[in-house]
Amino acid sequence: MARGAGCGCKLPPALLSRALAHMPALPADPDILVGHAGMDDAAVHRLSDDLAVVASVDFFTPMVDDPEVFGAIAATNALSDLYAMGAEPLLALAVACYPRDADPDVLGAVMRGGARVAAAHGCPVLGGHTVDDPEPKYGLSVLGTAHPGRLMTNAAGRPGDRLLLTKDLGVGIAVTAARAGDPSALPAAVASMLTSNREAAVIALAHGVRCATDVTGFGLVGHLHEVAAASGLSARIDLGGVSPLPGVLALAAAGHLPGGAGRNREHFLARWADLDPGADPGMIALLTDPQTSGGLLLAVAPERHEALAAALRAAGARADAVGTLEAGVPGRIVVGGPAVI
Repeated sequence: MARGAGCGCKLPPALLSRALAHMPALPADPDILVGHAGMDDAAVHRLSDDLAVVASVDFFTPMVDDPEVFGAIAATNALSDLYAMGAEPLLALAVACYPRDADPDVLGAVMRGGARVAAAHGCPVLGGHTVDDPEPKYGLSVLGTAHPGRLMTNAAGRPGDRLLLTKDLGVGIAVTAARAGDPSALPAAVASMLTSNREAAVIALAHGVRCATDVTGFGLVGHLHEVAAASGLSARIDLGGVSPLPGVLALAAAGHLPGGAGRNREHFLARWADLDPGADPGMIALLTDPQTSGGLLLAVAPERHEALAAALRAAGARADAVGTLEAGVPGRIVVGGPAVI
């Protein structure tokens, strides 16, 4: 019932950038701590010296056939936007598109899955909105709180920061292959998409991380570009530190690449990256693969890198050392060689 799948159904980045150019300038308000300019995961408005409200919305088309699992993944993904900012979720509103002549119990299962996951994170779904649409879509508008001085944003990177990624890559490849009849990598992808970023965010904050994002529809290279550009820095990706989900490299070699990967490659990789000519094509495909409910990309000071990585691994998360932030052309990314230590 869906043309795209999960975060891979995002509008192409070039189209989105053109549309956002029409947005009016934000008011000169010192309490608007994060708006749309930095392409952050959520908006932030300060209410007092020690309290800010953090808000985001995320919804997409199905990437699995089980409606309740789809709802659970969508809720996990939406909540990740708050965790990527260092916020604690408070409440949610559901956003749903569904054909009016389809089985309402299927939509009910989607909503049940989303509400169950949200409630488990202390974020009850208190309402929402639905529209008639031949293509199903579901997600959440989430509201949370954070301390204004303990936010994690795209723009807080510093030269020399190490980059850690808390989940394997390849969700988009796994889902695309499953839609084409090869579901071999789908169980691992679903398990990854259902894994919350809450604990990883708590650990990151405790280790002084102030620059973070979650890796979703624009892939690792796209979201790292946003972080580097907002921080006024360049970046380096070490392909040796990037971990694929089991089986996805073989699927990529067999041609199971999502459409969103091509758009990410054209917009981010071709325009903003310098590739090692000897880089493995399968690993390059991972960089542009659109993730749904992907991991956190954390920029941490070098002296805190080892302690953060150890704490993440102790909590069961990945702590893949995927590169560094460096002084240089803002948003530019060097891909391939070992990270500069």
